[in-house]
Amino acid sequence: MNVSRADRPISDLFAAGRPLRSLEFFPPRDDAGILALRATATALQRIPWDFVSVTYGAGGTTRERTAQVSALLKDELGFTVMPHLTCVGHSRTELESIADQLYSGGFRNIMALRGDAPKGATTFTPAPDGLRYASELVALLKTRHPDFCLGVGGYPEKHPEAVSLEADLDTLKRKVDAGASFITTQLFFDNSIYRRFVEKCQKHGITVPIVPGIMPVLSLKQIQRIATLSGSVLPPALLRRLEVASEDDIVVEFIGVDWALDQVRDLIANGAPGYHLYILNRARSALTLAAGLAA
Repeated sequence: MNVSRADRPISDLFAAGRPLRSLEFFPPRDDAGILALRATATALQRIPWDFVSVTYGAGGTTRERTAQVSALLKDELGFTVMPHLTCVGHSRTELESIADQLYSGGFRNIMALRGDAPKGATTFTPAPDGLRYASELVALLKTRHPDFCLGVGGYPEKHPEAVSLEADLDTLKRKVDAGASFITTQLFFDNSIYRRFVEKCQKHGITVPIVPGIMPVLSLKQIQRIATLSGSVLPPALLRRLEVASEDDIVVEFIGVDWALDQVRDLIANGAPGYHLYILNRARSALTLAAGLAA
């Protein structure tokens, strides 16, 4: 791996005081998918993204692919890359080893997450000598390499496992107090939900940048499933439009991108520190959004 270039910490980019543009990739399951992702990422190089993230599979499903994709995006295509890292299935020693590998590879930004329980499990169980909470992972990573810039996840509509939004905010503050530099939210479709979340975070003493996570709808069934898993609610106006167009995938995607475009414009106009796009490895929707925002 090329170690000649260490990524710039994302916290430095926030310090410049301009909205940051970022997006998320997920590791494909096979080599054909890697080729397709390379083509997608190459097309997306037309846009000056500030950074990209790469997800991390629960239960070991994509760990090696995460490393492969992160290296491809960083060393071959020149992106600043924020790999995800989760507690799932790892001991403390294994997490420290992964952190060392990322650091030696020039990565300076990590999205630190507890992670979802493996498929088929109903509750999260730490690995032997593992970690139970994302706040513990943040603390471990900052102890191992203090110059890591760490992002963490936030849930504007409450984490599905949290007993209340107040309890969820307590959990989020622990992650920030442990050393997280910024928060990226779970997807949402109503900007008033984001604004209320930011206000509540500030009242809770959480003052790091809170980046809104936006997912353009590409399929009605798909977004309904994702929204259910994440605890997000589809606004009635959006749902009605999608239901009318549900038999035409092209029209559904047009509606989804148009809604996301309105969201991002409003968020930036009202002071959001940037936006993070969940694009499901689809170049077309990301390019359409970026072109609309460039107008």
